Amino acid sequence: MELKICHLYPEVLNLYGDRGNILCMTRRLEKRGISCSVKSVGIGDEDDLTGYDLFFIGGGQDFEQEVLLNDLGKGKGASIRSAVEDGKTFLCICGGYQMMGHYYQTHEGVRCQFLGAVDLYTVGDKMRMIGNYAFTLGEESGGGCVVGFENHSGRTYLGEGVRSLGTIVKGYGNNGEDKTEGVRFRNLFGSYSHGPILPKNPQLCDHILKTALEYKYGGAELAPLDDRMELLAHDRVLKAYLN
Repeated sequence: MELKICHLYPEVLNLYGDRGNILCMTRRLEKRGISCSVKSVGIGDEDDLTGYDLFFIGGGQDFEQEVLLNDLGKGKGASIRSAVEDGKTFLCICGGYQMMGHYYQTHEGVRCQFLGAVDLYTVGDKMRMIGNYAFTLGEESGGGCVVGFENHSGRTYLGEGVRSLGTIVKGYGNNGEDKTEGVRFRNLFGSYSHGPILPKNPQLCDHILKTALEYKYGGAELAPLDDRMELLAHDRVLKAYLN
């Protein structure tokens, strides 16, 4: 088995070590003897996105997201929407997550049209939502509790019938109002969790990898890894968050 991973816009979307998610995924695949390759696709790069199995988009500031709009309009945007609709697996963090929605409206009222791949939108606010947080995953995303770090001024609202990735236990999540965090649409996982999210939450990492493998091969079983240290760290962090 093999997974081909596309890292979209790493030169501008890589806040708080989001690139660590790529390292975590490749390492967990390699430990199981599963081949993987990673290609970075940036602004101005011409690439046929149909050949990839898993896409990663990290977080960035509002300015950096606006820089991408012209490049997305030259063809990548349509290719990304098509990959989402086809059921390809995506992990999108913060700005990359917001980018999948219809638009981002700054707190001054300026509206930036985004991809519209998922029925959601984001509105900026003067107050930032910052801090360590935790949320429970929906069963369709593997269940369990995720720990992470959020720092965003955007408030994201999901369309009717669109499922969140999880439910907030502590922190703000999508908007600080409805207890939702992130989005799960088809095989797209969107979250506000920086840090990066996957090394602290190996079960979520494996669920994403299995989703990509099942799409490509029709079925997949991942051999268990020795995650005692990772899970101990996760549990201690979660306990600290909740106290």
